Amino acid sequence: MGIKTFAKRRYMTIGCVLFLALLSLFIIANKAIEDATQNRIFSAVESIEKHKVGLLLGTSKLLNDGRTNLYFQYRIDAVVELFEKGKIENVLISGDNSVVHYNEPLDMKNELMNRGVPECNIYLDYAGFRTLDSVIRAKEIFGQSSFIIISQKFHNDRAVYLAIKNGIDAIGFNAKDVDRIMGFKTNCREKLARVKAYLDTLFKVRPKFLGERVEIQ
Repeated sequence: MGIKTFAKRRYMTIGCVLFLALLSLFIIANKAIEDATQNRIFSAVESIEKHKVGLLLGTSKLLNDGRTNLYFQYRIDAVVELFEKGKIENVLISGDNSVVHYNEPLDMKNELMNRGVPECNIYLDYAGFRTLDSVIRAKEIFGQSSFIIISQKFHNDRAVYLAIKNGIDAIGFNAKDVDRIMGFKTNCREKLARVKAYLDTLFKVRPKFLGERVEIQ
């Protein structure tokens, strides 16, 4: 066997081992999240007990082409439904405001106020750069150890898992999802994001920023 042939087979073996390791991690992470959250994610308002706070996970108001982001619109609809039916008293909006002219929490706040949610019942977290940050900051900055997480189901699964692993008694309320074609890329990315979330809990990753405590009354 020549040296080049031996080296080629060696690299192929290493590649196969790495592929199988990554595939195993992918399967383990997704199963762990699904198993941990299967009884904590709800789509019907009637199935949810009243909570003081609903944690609304941020997203952009508009798509890159200027169209309305349906993830945004449907999450707003879900919050309004929960608030009007007395399932939440306050809304904590957590999202990204890391660059000028991009402010997820403020955009969502304005939309909720337009839909009748009083400003005094809305709190903003501008440092929710990741789902992990949003969930942990809700506990450590805003003083909430139990709350409803509001997003689409694919996102709620991961968010509730992160909450559980950080000592938070959270459930998820599913906003309406977009159709499969429009949401294909997002759902593919979510599978990989679950692996990251699983590893974050293993290595006890912390939020990028914490800060002064803001108690929600």
